[in-house]
Amino acid sequence: MDLELRHLRCLVAIVDTGGFTDAAAELGVSQAAVSRTLGGLEDVLGVRLLHRTSRSITPTTAGVQVLARARHLLAEADDLIREATTGHTRLRIGHAWSAMGRYTAEFQRRWAAGHPDVELSLIRTNSATGGLAEGLCDLAVVRTTFNESRFASAVVGHERRFCALASDDTWARRRSIPLADIRDRTLLIDRRTGTTTAELWPEEARPPVEYTQDIDDWLAIIASGRCVGLTPESTANQYRRDGVVFRPLRDADPIAVHLIWRRHDPHPMTHAAVALLTDLYRT
Repeated sequence: MDLELRHLRCLVAIVDTGGFTDAAAELGVSQAAVSRTLGGLEDVLGVRLLHRTSRSITPTTAGVQVLARARHLLAEADDLIREATTGHTRLRIGHAWSAMGRYTAEFQRRWAAGHPDVELSLIRTNSATGGLAEGLCDLAVVRTTFNESRFASAVVGHERRFCALASDDTWARRRSIPLADIRDRTLLIDRRTGTTTAELWPEEARPPVEYTQDIDDWLAIIASGRCVGLTPESTANQYRRDGVVFRPLRDADPIAVHLIWRRHDPHPMTHAAVALLTDLYRT
């Protein structure tokens, strides 16, 4: 016997309702069918999942683990069904750190006004493609390099680079920070999704580097004063954090902001999103 979603739904229903009778009513089947389905699941997995007495039903140790995975798998299946049946009535735009920066709220407002029949969802995923490669979104805002043979793209704007530092740092009194001065500090880099690399400096004048892989860790370490960071202007707009200040970086090229999508399977609203975001960056 193969594992089927009905097996998992049966287990969840028994635990959530507290018994076979109520589970049968919830699933619209007989109590005997619930018993057979649970037995089939236990046979497939080779473990007992529930302790049953005349008064209560509780998961076994294995049952607790299986129940947690079952809830996750059923939620994923429900999402799959919902996405397949809604078609293109939703547009999911992924991002790794800061969405559209200062234009995020205005993009959402204009989209709702101009495309009321297409729900917009912004999804933050800590990956280089903002969740696009993982199938979590239809478009993604990226500020790093990406596989151009796999993804099509459009440059929608450019952003200045900023230096992030602790609010009590002596540099916090400056109005801007020269790129060359960074070499005297320890630089914190997110090598998974960040926009900064050591190649910004000549090989003989590169700063010492530490690494992180998450925006919250990045901000916490910078607030401690141990490191400084370089980031696009959008981060400065989206992540106001006590203990961290942002100063413009001088002598550094701006960062290109791309919208990317799957080359062979674009969402029908792709070009509408590109046009709107390009217009916002232009203004």
